[in-house]
Amino acid sequence: MTTKNEKLRWLILCAMFAAITAVLAQMEIPLPLVPISGQTLAVGLAATILGSRYGAMSMVCYVLLGAVGLPVFAEMKGGAGVLVGPTGGYIFGFILAAFFTGYILEKTSFTLKWAMFANTVGMIITLVMGTVQLKFVMDMTWADALKFGVYPFIVVGLIKAFLASWIGITVRRRLKQANLLQVKGDVAA
Repeated sequence: MTTKNEKLRWLILCAMFAAITAVLAQMEIPLPLVPISGQTLAVGLAATILGSRYGAMSMVCYVLLGAVGLPVFAEMKGGAGVLVGPTGGYIFGFILAAFFTGYILEKTSFTLKWAMFANTVGMIITLVMGTVQLKFVMDMTWADALKFGVYPFIVVGLIKAFLASWIGITVRRRLKQANLLQVKGDVAA
């Protein structure tokens, strides 16, 4: 395969994961300040399947789509106002979470055990970034920011980390077997 075709394939995969994130963002459980949505599951899937560089790139694409006003964020919201609002830190956190989740897997191995660890780290990154912005935008105490921005998401976050790990590793293996995902120097099991 030529380098041009390879780059196109990666760009298509990034766009697909940005779209998957937009779709999963609409699957939510409303809470007072920050809803529980499927976005973080999509972040974990993107990172586990695509790795650090392209997982993060897919989240950059997702954030940019929302920033220009497309209704890709939770509750069919879009626009720069969402990014500077109470939930914006979580959304920006998706980029770093995808990068570090993929990075951990690239430096260890693409196995369920390491994927679970990496996706848990990604969840923590998202929660930390989201809670910091929530605290300052809503002028909350740290205790209230944790109460509304972290505690409701821990159990659900761990479940999503497991699902992203299990589904992501399975899909990654199948894509590699079908020669649809070619990664140089991959340490995948």
